[in-house]
Amino acid sequence: MTLSCIQQPHEHLDANLENGVLTLAINRPKAKNALYGELYLWIAKALDEADLDKDVRVVILRGADADFSAGNDMQDFMQFIQTPLAGKAGDAPPFVVLKSAARLSKPLICAVRGVAIGIGVTILLHADLVYSDNTALFQIPFVSLGLSPEGASSKLLIQQAGYHKAAELLFTAQKFNSEKALNAGLVNSIEDDVYAHALKQAHTLAALPLASIKQTKALMKHNLQEILDCVDDEAVIFMQRVSSPEMAEAVAAFMQKRKPDFAQFN
Repeated sequence: MTLSCIQQPHEHLDANLENGVLTLAINRPKAKNALYGELYLWIAKALDEADLDKDVRVVILRGADADFSAGNDMQDFMQFIQTPLAGKAGDAPPFVVLKSAARLSKPLICAVRGVAIGIGVTILLHADLVYSDNTALFQIPFVSLGLSPEGASSKLLIQQAGYHKAAELLFTAQKFNSEKALNAGLVNSIEDDVYAHALKQAHTLAALPLASIKQTKALMKHNLQEILDCVDDEAVIFMQRVSSPEMAEAVAAFMQKRKPDFAQFN
């Protein structure tokens, strides 16, 4: 088969397949690689096709330049929450791409420079290897927006970081650097040239027996259905929180360039 992301490139997603390694690079630098509906679905499609394509042995997800992803594009998100959702919550584009990443049977490597915010962090929990450099700045901002965790992060972050570290990252919604991400188990290592390192590791994996790697991954992720169910369950709660008064206050504060006042809510 021919990968559609290569045959028909998307304006905000670069794709390159070389020696068994498919590199997907989000390329929207002016928006710090913020994601929107169509782009979510295109990334998901690329991951799904890569899983079936015999020429793809490893997938790298990264930014094209200085950032990984600033998360949801705010303008697109505001339009999204004002539009009645057709189907179940877990079918919304952000959750579709997270489930595609979770289902990928081949190795998924994420390379992080610059900002990784919101889903830019959540998707890392579904990768097999994650590398960052010292420019990386992470944030899981959902609580500060009146929202709740997404993408099975309430489950996976505890597994990787432990309860107390996960609680700190989820509750406080504060930004944190690569050292803290490393300490929380979000990244494997901090590299000077993170893109080169990710590519080197990808070529190492691509040279190994793919069947053995896929079987090993399947054994390690024996609870995949449980994770996918958790993504859907969190999506329902997330979409309920979208219409909460706290979310409305967070949006109003953002538009008015002030700090939100959540003390008025119980």
